[in-house]
Amino acid sequence: MTDRDQAIVVEALHKHYGTTAALDGLDLTVAHGVVHGVLGPNGAGKTTLVRILSTLLRHDGGRAEVAGFDVLRQPDEVRLRIGLLGQHAAVDEELGGRQNLEMFGRLCRLGARRAGERADELLEQFGLAGTGRKAVRHYSGGMRRRLDLAAGLVRAPRILFLDEPTTGLDPRARTEVWQAVRSLVDDGTTVLLTTQYLEEADQLADRISVVDGGRVVADGTPDELKSATGGDRIDVVLHDVGQLGRVAALLGEALGPAAGGGVVAADAEARRLSVPVADRMAGLAQAVRVLAAAGIEAADLAVRRPTLDEVFLHLTGDGAGGGTGGAGDTGGAAGAGSSAAAAANAREAGKAREARKAGNAEKEGTAV
Repeated sequence: MTDRDQAIVVEALHKHYGTTAALDGLDLTVAHGVVHGVLGPNGAGKTTLVRILSTLLRHDGGRAEVAGFDVLRQPDEVRLRIGLLGQHAAVDEELGGRQNLEMFGRLCRLGARRAGERADELLEQFGLAGTGRKAVRHYSGGMRRRLDLAAGLVRAPRILFLDEPTTGLDPRARTEVWQAVRSLVDDGTTVLLTTQYLEEADQLADRISVVDGGRVVADGTPDELKSATGGDRIDVVLHDVGQLGRVAALLGEALGPAAGGGVVAADAEARRLSVPVADRMAGLAQAVRVLAAAGIEAADLAVRRPTLDEVFLHLTGDGAGGGTGGAGDTGGAAGAGSSAAAAANAREAGKAREARKAGNAEKEGTAV
């Protein structure tokens, strides 16, 4: 597969702010027609990456291509093919929704007539056609963000950068933006999404890259990342805490290491036992049989997968440097080899993170 087959190609990207490395050899590929999520803690390099890819910032080393064009050598070609929604709304609060979109259209040199037509198309697409000339200051948070998203699409870009697009929105407004993003991808738009809402990435992203210390420390689908972090578990919650020992022994025999599973973990306060399993449905059925045969009625019995929150903490938390790795290196599927690469990257990210702390690295928004 050539670079032209990818919407975004980044190789060994570097960016420094003084002595601080915001990006430290970052590699990333984004396929056409998907939502690719970029997760990472504050200072990981997310916004710096978006600013470089959208031609707003020059990188110090490496290579970055968007829609097949080099962001340094061919910035005008890149700008013709992208849209950008930053962390803060860029619309004029005193103007109406249609007036805002017409203004953006004129700035994009669409001409008065075409700008008006495009404004009407976008208002209809984003469910804002009924707002009339009402000033944007009277819009709800979700409506305002949808209008901002529409403004980024005046040119019908092939690639859209969304940098934490739902920051500060309530759950209803966030859902409205998610629906709008899904609609765009259904129509063929490629979306690069940075977010600190793990649920947002889980809901929207086809693939996720976890960034820490200016590098990608893991890459894969949400399911691949979750599986590499720990796989499926059977959780049993008991009515009687006094039964924990007995049930732990039963589950250990039926589902533990001898049966191809993991070690049973107990949480006395929650009256919960948890055991990793290779086959989630077979494990659940076996747990039901074991409890029924012993005459034990559980308060709750369920299969649980690791959450993206757990993946995030595993890869970027204090213990990431010594962990077992994530779903893989950039562009690779989850597996033994890619997990080893992710573990190595995570160790390097941990060293970079400690260096940033020691040097009082610049805060998110300046050297993100």
